[in-house]
Amino acid sequence: MNSVTVRDGTQIHITEWGHGIPVVFSHGWPLSGDAWEDQMLFLAEHGYRVIAHDRRGHGLSSKPWHGNDMDTYADDLATVIETLDLSGAMLVGHSTGGGEVARYIGRHGSDRVSKAVLVGAVPPRMLIGPDNPKGLPMDVFDGIRQGVLEDRSQFFKDLTLPFYGYNRQGAKVSEGVRDTFWLQGMQCSIKSAYACIKQFSETDFTEDLKKMNIPTLLIHGDDDQIVPIDASARRAVELLPQGTLKVYAGAPHGLPTTHKHQLNADLLAFLRS
Repeated sequence: MNSVTVRDGTQIHITEWGHGIPVVFSHGWPLSGDAWEDQMLFLAEHGYRVIAHDRRGHGLSSKPWHGNDMDTYADDLATVIETLDLSGAMLVGHSTGGGEVARYIGRHGSDRVSKAVLVGAVPPRMLIGPDNPKGLPMDVFDGIRQGVLEDRSQFFKDLTLPFYGYNRQGAKVSEGVRDTFWLQGMQCSIKSAYACIKQFSETDFTEDLKKMNIPTLLIHGDDDQIVPIDASARRAVELLPQGTLKVYAGAPHGLPTTHKHQLNADLLAFLRS
């Protein structure tokens, strides 16, 4: 099976390898399930069943005009999990995908889930507010919207620099990684890329986090320039019933790539714990 049809007819592309306890990956914006290739190969080789889906509008999934909202993303994930009849799964979400995982559990419960990992994830909310003084102002997200509308190809290329910490002194820049980010970003429809900005920036996941009644590991870089740790993971861990925060010193937002060996080892250890 390489796709799942959800209730509105949208085709959600999936990549599935291996056998054993299932590990389900939710990717960040504006990427696709391929962003998890390093973790999927590693865990499949260590005896796990790994599944990554492309969010609607992203990657090889259908690109509908409608349904580009966090509730629908979570419902699409639920359909994938139910169609594959998964149980005891560990859910892993990066950035926007971390919000998707939280909203899935908030809407659908944790009956099919044993553990969760949120990596550089957006919860509880990115946008600044009276209850989130360390969040980011709206003009940051308006700037992202403007970049997508005016020249998203160049915007995605430019975004790779802070995303992977390549703008830091002494950073070893991989042009191949930058090209891969651009390629995945350009597979996303402009409608979905634009609409998703509101979802990852303004959605409040506070109540979803409180419902995550399973062991949850938060992994976050303390040099994350996209989702600053003080407004996200440091707040989220206080809301989680069984949350643990592991900070990667000096790591950027794109740590599943830049710190893949460290992340792979931590995911495997958490699965075995």
